[in-house]
Amino acid sequence: MYDLNVKSSVSYDFPVICVGNLSVGGTGKTPMIEYLIRFLKDEYSVATLSRGYKRKTKGFQLADMNASAATLGDEPFQFYNKFKDTIKVAVDEKRVNGIKQLRALANPPEIILLDDAFQHRKVRAGFNILLTTFSELFTKDFVLPAGNLREPRKGARRADVIVVTKCPENITDTVKRNILEEIKPGAHQTVFFSTIQYAGKVESEKESLSVESLPAFTLVTGIAKPKPLVQYLKDKGLKFDHLNFKDHHAFSEQDVEDFANRDLIITTEKDYMRLKQYAVLKNKLFYLPIHATIDNASNFNQLIKNFVGQKN
Repeated sequence: MYDLNVKSSVSYDFPVICVGNLSVGGTGKTPMIEYLIRFLKDEYSVATLSRGYKRKTKGFQLADMNASAATLGDEPFQFYNKFKDTIKVAVDEKRVNGIKQLRALANPPEIILLDDAFQHRKVRAGFNILLTTFSELFTKDFVLPAGNLREPRKGARRADVIVVTKCPENITDTVKRNILEEIKPGAHQTVFFSTIQYAGKVESEKESLSVESLPAFTLVTGIAKPKPLVQYLKDKGLKFDHLNFKDHHAFSEQDVEDFANRDLIITTEKDYMRLKQYAVLKNKLFYLPIHATIDNASNFNQLIKNFVGQKN
């Protein structure tokens, strides 16, 4: 109905950048949002706006010192935890209202980054970044329940940039060309390739430990696709058992009691946001930081700069 203009979208005269996907979860939206934050925050005032999936609040919430994964959702709380001194972090299931509230602040953001809003058609972002994973390209997938797509493949046409995420570090030019032929980007689209880089240390709020020298531990994951992380740790020759939960799993008291009986817990940063509140896990709970690197990053960055420049 939006495509046929039966329903209308709201557009804006300031930079609104959307990061999303066609498939259900696990494409690397959080590392991409963080990449954009790092790239933009020193030159512009930036805000992130998310739905706040599985939070225990409703409506517009602006993160402050009382924020938690319960009030914001785990991913927005992660943004706040890392960048609270330089950006604003907000959640609202109604993105139009969320943008309105952010722009009504005494010091409104110059740029708003929409997290996971590609299907939120009530907002027409000025720049759309579509993510698809190397191992599960949207071009080879089908709409739910036959596959994992939230909408038909043709929705990719709305993207300005398509990023193939979670690529192997040794991806060849031949493989890239084959993927480009598979995606068949439009004349208005540019395709980039990115990889996930794992940190050399696991972190807690008080200390860090070298990944290479970790003793036997328990890996706890509540993410959509833990396989790359598991493989990375196996490749390091580390000894661990893996407790694998569903994406955005709400850890129960029984889960936490089980974790408390273990010597060392390594988890993802997203899961850490939900677990760090438990005092019984103090001194044994660590997360492994990750960040996205983009092949041909200078061209990617220039596209972002050009868009922001046009809107400012």
